[in-house]
Amino acid sequence: MSSKITPSRRTENVTYAVRDIVVLAQKTKETGKELLWLNIGDPLKYDFETPAHMVEAVSKAMQDGHNGYSPSSGIDEAITAIRNEAEKQGIKNIRDVLITNGGSEAIEIALTSLLNPGDNILTPNPGYPLYEAIVNKLEAKENQYELDEENDWQPNISDIESKINDKTKGIVIINPNNPTGSVCHKDTLLQLIELARKHNLVIFSDEIYDKLVFDGKKYVSIASLADDICFVTLNGLSKSYLVPGWRLGWAIISGPEEICNDYVEAYNKFTRARLCSNHPMQFAIKPALEGPQDHIEEAIKKLERRRDICMEILNSIDGINCVSPEGAFYAFPRLERDLDDKKWVEGLISETGVVTVHGSGFGQKPGTHHFRIVLLPDEQTLERACLNIKEYMKKL
Repeated sequence: MSSKITPSRRTENVTYAVRDIVVLAQKTKETGKELLWLNIGDPLKYDFETPAHMVEAVSKAMQDGHNGYSPSSGIDEAITAIRNEAEKQGIKNIRDVLITNGGSEAIEIALTSLLNPGDNILTPNPGYPLYEAIVNKLEAKENQYELDEENDWQPNISDIESKINDKTKGIVIINPNNPTGSVCHKDTLLQLIELARKHNLVIFSDEIYDKLVFDGKKYVSIASLADDICFVTLNGLSKSYLVPGWRLGWAIISGPEEICNDYVEAYNKFTRARLCSNHPMQFAIKPALEGPQDHIEEAIKKLERRRDICMEILNSIDGINCVSPEGAFYAFPRLERDLDDKKWVEGLISETGVVTVHGSGFGQKPGTHHFRIVLLPDEQTLERACLNIKEYMKKL
């Protein structure tokens, strides 16, 4: 008889809280309880729709026969559109633009092209759990730095500097941030650049929510603020352009030629090895970036109203406090009682049917407890969900 197959040790620490919590939710659903889903960051699960002109562009590309492989880095018209958009944002010294299968692949190739076993990279805490999974797989170290909840969840610059060592290769920022909805202030970005300059670090800026910024605030891409260090700006269509299932992302590598070129070639080696990203879908990039942007304005208005509803109710609850998000479509309320956040979320699902995600799934300052909600459901659903949370806290 054959021996039991032993999986790779790399899988031991891989978790993904957003999806893992669905297992319990489905069991609760089987009992007949209605579920109110506040856990998945997919706008198309709610009342958002993909812009029609993007759908038409992909359909035409398929009909025109663009169903084989594309160039590894992407089609010319899409790369040009991305480069033009980046230059409008003020990004200089662009060395390459590479189109990937979603922002997730852009992140994975970016980190794989830099990190060796034993190296470390600074990542935000709280932050998106994919970074931890990739770093673990590479047998590198996730060097977590604090986001300061008392300062609108801004990166804690002194904490970052205290954690830099001779094995530190880069800094990751998620801006706007998932899960907190925070947006980095310009002075924070300038301080991060100074650290990168001083310690010869690559800055990876995950900007997948860059167009979803609230209250009329102007978004600043960190790569637009300097041109003498290496930046990898990560973005895509999934969130702002409402096509998460199309898996369209990209990386923009910018900085001085003598600093960036070897890294650019390393990134290209991986893009060539996996052949290409989805070919016909790439024809949506140019019309998305250069075509009508009405859907973004409409989405922001919806999200601002929904944020305000949630903030009013959540911050009225004894035992909960929430910093108001400035972008993306998440909020990260704090439980001010000594409660295990995962058990709290599990109890909330079982008792009320409200599905959120435990804060420990994203990372949080030791001794604090949070949960993440999405602001995507309609106003009535969000109001019901938040009122259910209020009743649940009263019972506790």
